[in-house]
Amino acid sequence: MRPPYLLLDIDGVLIPFPTADGTTPATHTRHDVVPTGRSADNPVTVWLDPAHGRLLMDVIRTGLVTPVWCTSWRQDATTLIGPLLGLPPLPHIDLPRPRITTSHPDGYLWKRDHVDTWLGDAPAVWIDDDFTALDHDWATARTARGTATHLIQTDPRAGLQAEHLTQATTWAARIPAVRAG
Repeated sequence: MRPPYLLLDIDGVLIPFPTADGTTPATHTRHDVVPTGRSADNPVTVWLDPAHGRLLMDVIRTGLVTPVWCTSWRQDATTLIGPLLGLPPLPHIDLPRPRITTSHPDGYLWKRDHVDTWLGDAPAVWIDDDFTALDHDWATARTARGTATHLIQTDPRAGLQAEHLTQATTWAARIPAVRAG
């Protein structure tokens, strides 16, 4: 039996956006990383909370969810961000690189159509900072069709909180696992 997927975004979830004055939460530590396609002399600065690794590992160890990166960081989530948090290699959804000027070109999160295709009929809890009402409608409709789907939205300036992960595991514990296949 396969537990539901836990889809994890990074920007606005693990890496909070700075406030207007450029500050990030005091719990976060600065790291310079070199994503695919960039050179070492042009790194990206990210701010990560070391406690997130422990919290996520606690969730992974429950066996209630199957974690998957769902982020524009793509494979760099596993090779750059995960190791900084002490996470094992996790699979990622291979999202495209759309040429868009907003994260909601059709009124909903640009990732959603790709996630929907990738998930098929698998249940999922998705943590992201950028859902719209249309994304919540989509999750409600999937659930009504028998595919349990739950969205958890973070504050992009605060990022992931322990209660978000508690909400994810509480939700996952209430739904039956599905047969792998």
